[in-house]
Amino acid sequence: MLRFLPGPLKGSLIVLIVILNTLVWMPILVVGALLKLAIPAPLVRKITTRLSIASATNWVSINSFMFVLFHRIEWDVTGLEGLSRDEWYLVNSNHQSWADIPIVQKVLNRKVPMLKFFLKQELIWVPFLGLCWWALDFPFMKRFSAEQIRKNPSLAGKDLETTRAACEKFKTTPVSVFNFLEGTRNTPEKHAKQESPFRNLLKPKAGGAAFVLGSMGEQMHTMLDITIIYPDGQNSAWDLVCGRIQKVRIHIRTIDIPKHFIGKDYANDEGFKREFQSWINDLWLEKDALIDELRQQL
Repeated sequence: MLRFLPGPLKGSLIVLIVILNTLVWMPILVVGALLKLAIPAPLVRKITTRLSIASATNWVSINSFMFVLFHRIEWDVTGLEGLSRDEWYLVNSNHQSWADIPIVQKVLNRKVPMLKFFLKQELIWVPFLGLCWWALDFPFMKRFSAEQIRKNPSLAGKDLETTRAACEKFKTTPVSVFNFLEGTRNTPEKHAKQESPFRNLLKPKAGGAAFVLGSMGEQMHTMLDITIIYPDGQNSAWDLVCGRIQKVRIHIRTIDIPKHFIGKDYANDEGFKREFQSWINDLWLEKDALIDELRQQL
């Protein structure tokens, strides 16, 4: 084990290994993407999708092993019982830093279907990685500001059309659609600017989750509500790779999604919009109280 190395050296080595790990699996994803473009047949898409998911799962496994090889992190995880790789999940988590993503990937890898994140449209142009994300059917979202929509009303709803198109691909293969409901990392500055009514969270944005449910038909019945606590107080991605995070507490709550939320039109059904927002707000109140409780137990 390499836990004796200085923190910055461990961090630099982990970053290097992640880069090399990415270079190993990237050609498989690129070839899969090119095959899907060249031969858009359902069978080819199915085979390349499974191959791409297997490659990405191995990529996550190797990255996660770095936590064991270089660090002595105490993982306090509850709620993994009963999860399945054959189910569809809507996954959300509180969002404090970029460390949240590799931590959630490690905890859920090979226990649920591969996590699919919503990405900004501009990221598709990242050399090679953009093509890999496309091969893995990650949904790319192009967000328009209120000012842009005022100037060009035809832009309204375009990002939601993208969500629906992406979710159509998810109907044939079990998937875990991951969405940070807060929309951005929670910092004291953002919390104050928002005047958030929650002690530990930013206000949730319900639209993305609602449109996933509206597009997934009867496949998606379950939400995994993940709560991450960093007892050490340090939570940046660099803190993680340098070994400064020595304990992570993760609580996973499995929530049945109300059946009458499935297949509804969030954009045009005002009654459903109010009911869904109220449901998410209640979940956020419970999550806020849970964070207080978990911190008191430290």
